[in-house]
Amino acid sequence: MANGGPVEHGYPHLETVRAAVTALYRRLSRDTIETFSASVAPAGVAFCDTDDLHLGAQRVAREIVRHFRLPDARLIVGFREMTHAANVELAAGPEYFVELNDRFRTHRADIGAALAHEVAHVYLHRLDLAFPTTAENEILTDTATAYLGAGWLLLDAYREDAVSSQKLGYLTPEEFGYVLAKRALLFGEDPSPWFTSPQAYTAYVKGRDRARRDGQQPPLTAAGWAGRRRYAQDRRHARDGPPATPYAFAADPAGRLRVSFPCPTCHQRIRVPVQGRVRARCGLCRTVLECDT
Repeated sequence: MANGGPVEHGYPHLETVRAAVTALYRRLSRDTIETFSASVAPAGVAFCDTDDLHLGAQRVAREIVRHFRLPDARLIVGFREMTHAANVELAAGPEYFVELNDRFRTHRADIGAALAHEVAHVYLHRLDLAFPTTAENEILTDTATAYLGAGWLLLDAYREDAVSSQKLGYLTPEEFGYVLAKRALLFGEDPSPWFTSPQAYTAYVKGRDRARRDGQQPPLTAAGWAGRRRYAQDRRHARDGPPATPYAFAADPAGRLRVSFPCPTCHQRIRVPVQGRVRARCGLCRTVLECDT
């Protein structure tokens, strides 16, 4: 939890974020992900200063547990002085003890954000879905929280001005915006009306621009003129593009040229023959892609 210190910006974890989205599709399937088409509603996690601290925290926790379809999970929420925003004890369940930073006693509007990350930890724990290192696992958790409809709370908790800052989670604000935009592209959902933080909205717009560029890379037909021209040159010489280009060429056993590139929805690599206009269907997320190979 950044509290008054510098907030990291940009996309330093982007490859891990994309790997996390792929892992969610592989573990859950497109059908299960579509059951999360509705995000956590702002009214469901609203917290007024006049609300009882502990009863209100338990109410918000139940709402997020319901969102993640964990009907038998019971969160017991407490507060203590600590460095991190929150912590959950990942036991066998059905009771899970969540500790929140004492800071949330007076910053109650952000309790939902802290609980969203911790409930996502419980959800992934029950799925037995984890990445090898602690840092990667936290990025997986933030990505899952955002992609499955509760992560807009984490981005909305981001505030920064000349004298102070606050950010929850391990992704940068722009990376949260990127994942939320990926979700928005999938479900046609616009989370921007829910942001109370102007800095959160700005980060979302930046992340949305980055997410849209994923669907504008060759060999997709939506690629721009410059990308198409560069792709044609690389195809002519059957060579992979520079590091900024996601596609790669290779010959199949029969000697026919094929191109591979990441699916703009789930980021699993797709391989198609180099034969002009083709329609490809991702085998993982079932997205249909128009390509000019």
